[in-house]
Amino acid sequence: MIRSSVLIAVLIVALVLAVAFAVSFGETVLDLAAYGRAFTDPSSGEAAVLWQIRLPRALCALLVGAALGLAGAVMQGLLRNPLAEPGVIGVSGTAACAAAMAIIAGFAAIPGAVEVAALVGAALAGGLLVVVGARLKAPEALILFGVALSSFSGAATALIFNLSPSPVASAEVMSWLLGSVANRSWFDVMWVAVALGISAFFARLALSGLRMLTLGEDVARASGLPLAQLRVWALLAAAVASGAAVAVAGVIGFVGLAAPHLVRSSVRGDPGRILLPSALMGGLILVLADLATRLIPTDQELKLGVFTALIGAPLFAIMAWRAAREWRL
Repeated sequence: MIRSSVLIAVLIVALVLAVAFAVSFGETVLDLAAYGRAFTDPSSGEAAVLWQIRLPRALCALLVGAALGLAGAVMQGLLRNPLAEPGVIGVSGTAACAAAMAIIAGFAAIPGAVEVAALVGAALAGGLLVVVGARLKAPEALILFGVALSSFSGAATALIFNLSPSPVASAEVMSWLLGSVANRSWFDVMWVAVALGISAFFARLALSGLRMLTLGEDVARASGLPLAQLRVWALLAAAVASGAAVAVAGVIGFVGLAAPHLVRSSVRGDPGRILLPSALMGGLILVLADLATRLIPTDQELKLGVFTALIGAPLFAIMAWRAAREWRL
C-alpha cells in the first residue's frame, strides 16, 4: 500500500518527466545546437517549436486530463458507483453537443465562443442532474438518467450533422469531436487552468458530503450535513471540469473513468484523498497518450479521443465485468 503523500509525489515527478519528454520529442527532430538556440534566442524557429507549439500542447493535455480525472473522482464518489464518469452520465456529451451547435452556427470565429458554449452545455446537464438527483435519491436512478441524457445528446449531435448546411462546418465539427490538443495556444492553457481551479474549489466544498456518503445514504442524512447543497457543489465541480475539458480538447473518453481506479487502492477509497491523485493521474495519462499519438508512425496523426477510446473501452468492459460479478455475489 503506497501512502497518499508518496503517491502524489511520484505522480508529480512523473508528470514533470512526461511534460519534458512531450516538449523534447516530436515530428521535428532537434539536435543539441537547436535546443541551445531555443533557450538562448526567443525569436528563433526552435524556440517557437518548443515554447509556442509543444509546451502549450503538453500543458493543455495535462490540464484537460486533470480536469477529467477530477470530474471522474467526484462523480464516482457522489454516485458511489465505480463506473460513473462525466461521459457516462451525459455531461461531456451535452457539452459537446452545445459546442457543435456553436461551430455550425459560425461562432467558431469568435474567440472563446465554442468554449463558452461547451461550458453552458455542461452546466445545463449538471443542472438537470441536480434537479433529478433531488427527486431520485437512489444513485442508480441518477446514473440511468445520465445515460439517457448522454444518448439524447449524442442523437442531437448526429442531427446537427444531418441538418448542417455546410460540409466544411460538418468536417470541422467532426474533427473537433474526435478530440485533440494539437495547435493549442497559451490562451487555451489559461482557459482550462482557470476552469480547473474553479472546479477544484467546488469539489473542496463537497468533500464532507462525499466522505459521509461512503457510509450510506441513511447515515449521511442522519449526520446533519446539508446533503442537497453538497450534491450541488459536487455536480458543479464535475460539470465545470468536464465542460472545460470538452471546450478545449473535444470529446476525450475514459480518462475520467480510469484515473480514479488507478489510484483508489492507495487512498483506501477515501473520496477526500482521491481527488488530487485522480487529477494528477488523469493529467499523466493524457500527456502520455498525446505523446503516443505524435510518435506513432502514421500518415495522419491519430486523434487523441480516438486513441484514448481504443485503450479505455477494453478497460471499461473489464471494470463492468468485475462489477457485475460483485453484484451477483
